[in-house]
Amino acid sequence: MDTAMLDLFLTAFVTLFVVIDALGVAPIFATMTAGQPAAHNRLMAIKGTIYASTLLLLFAFGGEWLLSRMGVSLDAFRIAGGLMLLLMSLEMLFEKRQARRETRAEAMADDDEGPDDISVFPLAIPLLGGPGSIAAIMIFMSQANDWTAKGVIVAAMAANMLIALVLLLIAPWLLQKLGHTFGALITRVFGVILAALSMQLIIDGLHNVFFAA
Repeated sequence: MDTAMLDLFLTAFVTLFVVIDALGVAPIFATMTAGQPAAHNRLMAIKGTIYASTLLLLFAFGGEWLLSRMGVSLDAFRIAGGLMLLLMSLEMLFEKRQARRETRAEAMADDDEGPDDISVFPLAIPLLGGPGSIAAIMIFMSQANDWTAKGVIVAAMAANMLIALVLLLIAPWLLQKLGHTFGALITRVFGVILAALSMQLIIDGLHNVFFAA
C-alpha cells in the first residue's frame, strides 16, 4: 500500500471510528442485554454488526446514484454531511448523544417479555449505522477516484466494524473496568476530533461550490 492509500485508510478509519463511536455503543449494548443469556448477547452483537455493515455498504456504493436521482450534488451533500457531523460532535462534547442512547436503552430494558432481538433496532440502526456514519462513508466514496481507493475505504469500514464487534462481545467486562467517567472523557475527545473533521468537509464543499472551475 503506497503512502496515498495509507493516508486515505487512516483518514477514513479515524473518521468512521469517531462517528461510529463503538466505545460509546458498547456500554449501551451491555445495558440493553443485561441479564440475558450470553449466547443471545453474542448473537445480537454478531447480527448487529453484520446488519450495520450491510447498510453502510449499500450507501457506500449506491448513495451517489441515489443523490443523482434526487438532483443533489456531491458538494451539497458534503456540506450537509459536514453540518450533520458538526452537530453530532457538539452532542458528543455536551453528552447529549450518550444521554439519548441511555434513554433508549432504559426504554428497551423496561420490556420484561424476554430477550428481544435488538440487532436491527437500535443496535445496527441507529447506534452503529446511524446518519453520521452513512454520511461519512458516502462522502469518502464520492471522493474516491478508482476502485483501489474504494477498496481502501471499505477496508477502513470493515476494520471499524470488527473493532465494534469485539467491543460488543466484551461490553460487560469493558463497562466494569473502564466505568462511565472514562467513557465520557473519550467521548469528549472524539467530539473535538469530529468537529475539526466536519469543518474541513464544510470548507471543502464551499470551496468547490464557489471557487472550483
